[in-house]
This record gives sequence, structure tokens and C-alpha cells, in this order.
Amino acid sequence: MTGIGWSLVDAVSQFLAFDEREAVLGDFAETGEGPWHGLLDVAGLVIRRQLTPWRDWRPWLAAFGLALPCSLFLMGFSVTVSRTYQQSIDTAIFRTTGLSLTPGLALLLWQALLLVGWSWTGGFVVGSLSRRTIWVSATLCCIPCLFCLSRFNIESLSRFCVLLFLAPALWGARQGLRWSQIKLRPALLLAVAVTALTIPTWSSRGPWLPNWALSWPAWYLVLAARGASPARAQEQ
Repeated sequence: MTGIGWSLVDAVSQFLAFDEREAVLGDFAETGEGPWHGLLDVAGLVIRRQLTPWRDWRPWLAAFGLALPCSLFLMGFSVTVSRTYQQSIDTAIFRTTGLSLTPGLALLLWQALLLVGWSWTGGFVVGSLSRRTIWVSATLCCIPCLFCLSRFNIESLSRFCVLLFLAPALWGARQGLRWSQIKLRPALLLAVAVTALTIPTWSSRGPWLPNWALSWPAWYLVLAARGASPARAQEQ
């Protein structure tokens, strides 16, 4: 099983689980099937395996209900945090004597905590809902990020300020892939904290939709943990 054709078969088969990949390649070796026919068979099998998770609602919610729209909202809020930082800290004094803080420090701290809370919970939910389709959610998050980076034109700010949310979001996604859900009490405390941080935005004149769109993942964690509690109790 050498040559360009079998190299392509081996490359495409990498998308299969290890045991399934070994079984498929073993069948090809036993039957003596040609490489190009084998490539079509493996490609069809890979496509079927990739489409199977999309029969459930969770990958759709993670990709199109969370990763795509929330990345847009979080980029906008990242710019807001960056502008608050710029207005709250005198960089000239910072370079010469240390740190000079304006009365906007409390606002900056509140916005930073809210950004981390929204990003982490959103990333956690994406990771827990789209384990086998995480690459789709990641792609739908990256596309608007790349678009905004290419169109960013605020001269006083670095274009990379739109990506402030990315580190806590990736951290949350990694934890979501590992744990799937968190316990009820920590989930409830986290949801209450995120909601409490959004309270100052209720009196603002800005749009309310981003605030609720970014806050619901925290309460989803509560519902998921609450739904899992009876199952744990029965197992015990």
C-alpha cells in the first residue's frame, strides 16, 4: 500500500477514530482494493462520521447560537475595555514613575471582570456542547475575528485589542472539553456573579440584546448541573 493514492487514503483516514482507521486500512490490505476506490470509500465514511453529530441540536447551538454571534459582541466589548484602559491610565506617567490611576479604575476593573466572565462561560459552553464539532465552532469564531482585524481603523488603539476576549474564551473551551459540566453550586455562584456584573448596563441606553446574549451561557451551566444532579443521586 504505497504510492500517492494510498498516501491520500492514509491522510483522509486520519479524521477517523484510531480503531476504526486501523480496521478500514486493514480491510483494504486484505481485499486488495485499489487506492482511488479506497479513497472514495474512506472519504465517504469520514463525511458520514462528521455529519452524524449534527443530528443533535447541541452542535448547532454551540456554533451558530453562541460561537458566531457572541464573538462579534465580545470583540465590541473588548474594544470598549481597551478604550476605558486608555482613558483611565496615564501611559506617560506609567513609563516614568510607575502607575497613575484615574477615577475610571473601578469602571475598568468592572469591565475587565465582565469580559472574562462572559468569555469564559461562553467558551466553556461551546466546548461542552460541540466536542466532536469544535473545529466548526472555532472556525465560526475566527472568521469574524479575522474580518474585524483587517477592517480595524481606530488609530489610537491596536487592532489586536479586539481579541482581548480570546484568551479566557479558549481557557473556558478547554475546560468545557475536559469537564463537560461543573457542579451546581459553583455554576450558580458563577451565574449570579456574571449577572450581577451586568446590572450596571441595564440603565444604559445601549442595546440590551448583547448583554443577555452573552449572559445566558452562565445560566445554561446552572441548568446543566441541575439536570445532572438527579442522575448522580440515582447512581449513588
